[in-house]
Formats: sequence, C-alpha cells, structure tokens
Amino acid sequence: MAREMVMTLFPETQAFAERNPETRAALSVCHLTKSFGREQVLNDVSFSVAEGESLVLLGPSGSGKSTTLRLIAGLEVPEQGEIVLRGKRVEQLRARDRNVGVIFQNYALFPRMTVAENIGFGLRVRRVKARKRNDVVDQMLALIGMTEQRDKFPSQISGGQQQRVAIARALAYEPDVLLFDESFSALDPKTRVPLRREIRVLLRKLRVPALFITHDQEEAMDLGDQIAILNQGRLEQVGSPSEVYNDPQTEFVATFLGAANVLAASWQDGLIRLDSDRYLSTAGHFPPLVEGAKVKIVFRPEDVALSSVTGLTDTPHHLGRGEITDICFAGPLESLKVRLLSYPPGPPLRPRLEPRADTGSLPNEIVIKVLRSKWEAQELKLAPGDSVTIGLKSYKLLRS
Repeated sequence: MAREMVMTLFPETQAFAERNPETRAALSVCHLTKSFGREQVLNDVSFSVAEGESLVLLGPSGSGKSTTLRLIAGLEVPEQGEIVLRGKRVEQLRARDRNVGVIFQNYALFPRMTVAENIGFGLRVRRVKARKRNDVVDQMLALIGMTEQRDKFPSQISGGQQQRVAIARALAYEPDVLLFDESFSALDPKTRVPLRREIRVLLRKLRVPALFITHDQEEAMDLGDQIAILNQGRLEQVGSPSEVYNDPQTEFVATFLGAANVLAASWQDGLIRLDSDRYLSTAGHFPPLVEGAKVKIVFRPEDVALSSVTGLTDTPHHLGRGEITDICFAGPLESLKVRLLSYPPGPPLRPRLEPRADTGSLPNEIVIKVLRSKWEAQELKLAPGDSVTIGLKSYKLLRS
C-alpha cells in the first residue's frame, strides 16, 4: 500500500509530482516571528521539510514548538515571516484553506461516528463523491490494518488504534504536509514505541512530508530524518539525528539531546587548559582562538574510556586520573560517575600522568559521567573508590 495507491485515486497528485522535482521543499518556514503580548515566543525561525521527509521540532516546554505548529496549521497568524506550502505562501490563509493535516494529542475523533465515517469525514466536507470516498476509506483501512474495525466507534478501539484512525483521516484527503502535535505522548510506552515506528514506516512508504513536535529526545531520534532544536523561541540547530548528537553546535543542544559532559577551559599555547596543571591535546581543526580565550569541552559519556593502568588509555586524548564515586547497572549499559583528581603543584608545562599519592579532588570539583557497555564493564570491573585513568575518544570544543 504505497503512495502510488493514493495517486491512482487522486491523479491530480501525480500530475503535481511530475511538475515538481523531489528536491523542492514541501514546506518552508522563513524568519517566523510571533509574540503574545510582551512575550516573544518565536524569534526569526527558519527551516524546511523536503518531499517525503520527516522533521522533528524538539525542545523543552515553552520553547515555541506548539506555536510553530499552530502557525503552520493556520490556527495563529505570524507577526513576521513566511510559510510556504508547495511553493505557495499561506501564512495569511485561513486554516480551512490550507491543505494541511493535523493529528492532535487527543486524536479529536468524532465519538458518534464509526471508524470508517471518521476517516471519510474530510472527504465528505470537501464534497468528494460517495463512490470515490468509499474507495479511499477502504484503502485507508487496509493501509492501517483496521478493515475489521470499520464499523466500530472510537470508544470501542484502543488508543493506538484511535491514533491510526486519526492519521488515516488526515491522509485520506492528500494533505501537503502532516503535522503531529505530540501525538504519541498520551500512549503507554508499550504501545507508543512500536506505533511511532509503524507510522514512520508508513510515511516513508507514502513519501508524505511530516512535521512532529515533541519534548521526548528518544522519540525525536526515532522519528526524524531531520531534527530542529528550539530553545526560548530560537532555533539552535537543524540537522540529521547523527549530526545534532555527534556534532552539537551549542551547549544547549549538547546537553538537551542526550547526556553530555561540559568542562570549562581556556586556550593557551595551542592547547586546551583545564586548570593550572592539566592540559588536553587538540582534536580536529578549530577556528582561530585568541590566547587565553574561554572555551568549553563537550563530550558524551560513551566517549570516555577508563583504564586501571596509570597514565594509559587506548584513546587519543588523556584527561587524567579520577576516582569512581558511583556505579549504576542498567542491563546492557553501566553508568558511572568519576571525580577528576588534581595534580601536584608545579609549572603548567604539559599534562602530567601521575597524581600524588595523597591527591584530592580539584578545587572546583569536576565529576564526569561515563557510559560503558556490559562487555567493557566485565573486562574492567570497577567499584566506588577505585582509581582510574581517564581518556577521551573524541570531544567537541565550543566557544564560551
């Protein structure tokens, strides 16, 4: 049941696809700005969603996600900026004049309509002939695997099935883009995870562009071809899940999308200085930095390697010695906290590998998070109080 099925029922869609190359953005948001009273909710936000692509707007509560969705859907009007659907500006059009499908958190199904009637509602409003409408409803029911439930009412089906019906209702009239308003948050985890993957497969098969909003990081990574991270109304970064996770451009992105360690440092003599006696070799190519410039080192817990051998880790970057303060076993992974230990006093020439026997924690205590696989944990068994050498497989350097 692919998009070709729907194009057969709606030949005008096929004609549009032939006139417009795949590279053309299905949805573009340009310099979108919105305020409510004195509070600016969105500030110069721009992004695009390609044909057949899923983009996830991710951010904490109050970051502007829902406002962005409401502006695209036509439920709010922007102060500035453009919203372009299939090459047509729509920011001044009423919601009913935009060909947009919205799937709400509560599904918004009509309780006194059957599953089939709910799916066909949008077509009936658009005065699609009964025969064609019935054909589309039958195809949508087959697409979501609910042919046997066509005559049931929403109260007679599960939450996951209601979600499928809401999506089928939106797909039935061939929207230019689908908008998901935290549509999986009301479901229990056992239903939510397989359902969102099922919906993701369905959207890929039909090549329907979609915009999801969520505050759930795992959901964003699972659903998005692209992730756009919002923070206080500003767009911090847009990229593939791999790009935003492995190459965060700001501290907020690094710490919001997954766990991250952030250490304050400075740039001195072509090296990164952590404290009076601790240096870190440079990784990769950095933009020119002024001597003494404040920087931040960002690295993921899984980028840390531990060794029981003093001064030796199988990593390109040596961070120093540390003491295990906490260990948490979580099935396939082991989570640790390690307190960095200070070096003996002396001139800050280069990193020292040996701490003093009576060394304590750093003046400003630094505790880093470490994540190890169960195989790494079995190879080097550790307990709170153990001393280890800390190495970094990679890190990201950000300007302070």
